[in-house]
Amino acid sequence: MNSEMLKIFDDNRNPIGVSTREEVHRLGLWHETFHCWFISREGNKDYIYLQLRSDQKKDYPNLLDITAAGHILAHETVLDGIREVHEEIGIEVTIDELESLGVIDYITEQPNLIDKELANVFLYRYTKTLEDFTLQEEEVAGIFKAEFDDFYDLWHREKEQVQASGFIMESGGVKVPVKKMFDKDHFVPHEESFYQHIARLIRECLIKKPFIR
Repeated sequence: MNSEMLKIFDDNRNPIGVSTREEVHRLGLWHETFHCWFISREGNKDYIYLQLRSDQKKDYPNLLDITAAGHILAHETVLDGIREVHEEIGIEVTIDELESLGVIDYITEQPNLIDKELANVFLYRYTKTLEDFTLQEEEVAGIFKAEFDDFYDLWHREKEQVQASGFIMESGGVKVPVKKMFDKDHFVPHEESFYQHIARLIRECLIKKPFIR
């Protein structure tokens, strides 16, 4: 995976070449990613879906993350990023079903990792159930859903924790139901401002176009 070739960009989002994924993260080079956030409507409440990253992942194992996301390779377009949704969580989506939230640039710095992403962010209105997810086990360990308002309040410092329910995959493909409380430390350490911005954009979408299941 570290040998994957990615397009790299300058600080003004101009393409300046191609580099390996390993070098991109080691040197802190701007590169493109695809993010897809799932929401659903149940009764009078909106829910947001979060993936639990596999313990096999090199970066951020066992932490909650975007529903489905991945790098856009050098030979791909943004639309090719849709493949990540089916690969990671087994749900088929089309570009016509996605709502663009724009391109968000952000930086995450960890020991031996500088992640500078130009994230192409999309929203997907999910109408199926938790049982319909089929996970890529080496990438995703589980799926959880939380009330969107709780997620919003967590990142805007109105709550310390959120309750989420979902499942974790065990060996043999068994889905084990789980309900637990999560705080910010359970999430991939993107900048807090990133989560705040995402939550605001999703809320704006839900206000402009209420969820109709």
